[in-house]
Amino acid sequence: MSTTANSFCLVYVTTSSEMEATKIASAVISDRLAACANILGSVKSMYWWDGSVQTDQECSMLLKTRKDLFTRLEQKIRTLHSYDCPCIVALPLENGNASFLQWLSDQTLGGDEAESALGN
Repeated sequence: MSTTANSFCLVYVTTSSEMEATKIASAVISDRLAACANILGSVKSMYWWDGSVQTDQECSMLLKTRKDLFTRLEQKIRTLHSYDCPCIVALPLENGNASFLQWLSDQTLGGDEAESALGN
């Protein structure tokens, strides 16, 4: 597995609560679809939904993973998420501490392992 920074991404997710973020983070880390989750806490979100501007308190988090696991990670999050249209976006990495990137690679599943872990 390549440990160059462009092989990895940060996945930004918003949830309805810290409890939901913790549930999702625990599941994706247990399945080794992400190496780490940073639950950033409460954010005030404003957005268009159902034809009007909405304002809500949400919880945001960052997941650290490999780009090749994003599709599987997104699928897992969507199965656990309470929203119809959850924010799940990948932000590419350009540079990084080589030993941290190696750790990220070591803590996430390889392609074949991820497929079998998800029953695919």
